[in-house]
Amino acid sequence: MFSAGMGWECRKLPGFWLCPCTLIWCGRLCRMPHSTTLQNLAVVFAKVAAMSVQSPLNPIVDAVTRRIISRSAGTRARYLARIEAAIPGSPYRGQLGCTNLAHGFAASPADDKLRIKALRVPNIGIVSAYNDMLSAHQPYGVYPDFIKAVAREAGATAQVASGVPAMCDGITQGEDGMDLSLFSRDVIAMSSAVGLSHNMFDAGMCLGICDKIVPGLLMAALRFGHLPFIFVPSGPMPSGISNDQKAKVRQKYAAGEVGQEALLESESQSYHAPGTCTFYGTANSNQMLMEMMGLHIPGAAFVPPGTPLREALTRAATRRVLKLTVNGGEFTPLGRMIDERSIVNAIVGLLATGGSTNHTLHLVAMARMAGILIDWSDFEALSKAVPLLARVYPNGAADVNQFHAAGGMAWVVRELLGAGLVHGDVQTVVGKGLAAYAKAPQLDAAGELVWHDAPSESGDPAVLASVAQAFSFDGGLRLLTGNLGRAVIKVSAVKPEHQVIRAPAVVFESQDALIAAAKAGQLERDFVAVLRFQGPRAIGMPELHKLTPTLANLQDKGFHVALLTDGRMSGASGKVPAAIHVTPEALAGGLIARVQDGDMIELNAETGILHVECDEAEFAARSPAQFAGTGQFGLGRELFGVMRNAVSGAEQGATVFSFEE
Repeated sequence: MFSAGMGWECRKLPGFWLCPCTLIWCGRLCRMPHSTTLQNLAVVFAKVAAMSVQSPLNPIVDAVTRRIISRSAGTRARYLARIEAAIPGSPYRGQLGCTNLAHGFAASPADDKLRIKALRVPNIGIVSAYNDMLSAHQPYGVYPDFIKAVAREAGATAQVASGVPAMCDGITQGEDGMDLSLFSRDVIAMSSAVGLSHNMFDAGMCLGICDKIVPGLLMAALRFGHLPFIFVPSGPMPSGISNDQKAKVRQKYAAGEVGQEALLESESQSYHAPGTCTFYGTANSNQMLMEMMGLHIPGAAFVPPGTPLREALTRAATRRVLKLTVNGGEFTPLGRMIDERSIVNAIVGLLATGGSTNHTLHLVAMARMAGILIDWSDFEALSKAVPLLARVYPNGAADVNQFHAAGGMAWVVRELLGAGLVHGDVQTVVGKGLAAYAKAPQLDAAGELVWHDAPSESGDPAVLASVAQAFSFDGGLRLLTGNLGRAVIKVSAVKPEHQVIRAPAVVFESQDALIAAAKAGQLERDFVAVLRFQGPRAIGMPELHKLTPTLANLQDKGFHVALLTDGRMSGASGKVPAAIHVTPEALAGGLIARVQDGDMIELNAETGILHVECDEAEFAARSPAQFAGTGQFGLGRELFGVMRNAVSGAEQGATVFSFEE
């Protein structure tokens, strides 16, 4: 890997000076002394590389990986060929004409101009999802200047390549704006590509954390896979009221037992400071995935914003990405780094921690950007082998801060490696081997960044379990199949007695209609709520979490209830069984469009059955319900018609992009 004892010596290589001591390009403009922080980084990860913590690979994990490799052989080969063809261009801005290059540094400070036009040192492209409305992204406001300063200390440069939109599903949940949420992922990918297309950059740093932002950023980064990238999180907000308390107030409000003032006070105590929401939804699942895929500096996921440790990790990320450039000594282009094993590790991490069901869409879409083809059968197979190691809301009472304090990602990675459930030999941004992520960062007495082993015992056995004492011996994510198509269901928070339901259908075509029926007392019985025309082609596949309090109240009254929909239910999928992402969706010829009130539906998460009990000939003869076209206008939704017309099915990632031909 690299040595921590290289001292001051620099060696001249074609076109630049390389300082092994700082792990980065130095250039003729500076000569830096050895950084203690980087010394620690080098020692830790050099030792980790020599460790042998990987147990023999689980046969199911091995078989699924081989299946994905075989399925992806053609698309992956074409992707890698394109990546390799782009690599010889570094420094990429050297390909630009003088006028083009001058435009690229016209607004830069004088010293940065000298470095950029000299073509000897790397230039980092920063893609940021900063805005100051969203708590998770507000901390990013100061990151670009900080990254630029760190790059200058190293003799390099950094520029903001692009700002990308970042919408909050918490704000739009149950509102018309939610219909844009899923499509914002592909918009983010395109926005990132616009910024990176200027060809000014030798590496990228992606600043994003929430639901669609990280998937969109990674999708774009993989299409610029000839460059190295590091993802830089901002961390969770401090814990507020417990998630259980918050959920109870929501249910009371849905039942008419408390008013809006009490609800707003509860929500304000939960969402109250800069940082991500503290429940384990899609945003925090994103951060887990970036660790499992080796795209963070190890242990960066859940360190709070505005702390010395968070600043040290961002500094380390900036210095490290420079080392990964073409002439940086450890060239690691993203397209080579992320392979089929990386994707399998991500799925395993999702299952082991009870992560967001949204990633049955996002991981598919991200993988396809690298020519890797996965489907829900892969999730299903791995779920049977991967135990549930974490209980974080909605799968438990704890929040992500408690998860982190109990051992967090270092514990999870260590346990998975020890059980042979992940590929330990993958490439990461800190070198070869996932074992580096089984260590947690901290600042030593001198304020320097060091890493220590994951604890030998869980800091809270109610939050984190070992593989041997797992909360469940499967990952809690199931594939449902039958005469209504294919769907996924997350059962890690669903009690066993609610995982099988046979009840008559009550058909709806909007969330509001279902809630109105409940308020009118029409749903005081066993039923399966069939909510259709919520898919990507119809209205953009919104999350339907607004329904959770209403359905939970009915379940708490002793009724057997479930949800069946071609929409999403989000990372907050909870105690009510929900067959989601039904594909084909109603507007794409899905048989969910033929279901009628009173049809008996079996939803069996134990056997994987999703079935409507109806004579086959009669069912086939039914005319499908017609989509009323609502939900396609207002709040900008009319601008996304081109995406609704082009989007793929849910199991193909619900994306407008296709590179399989």
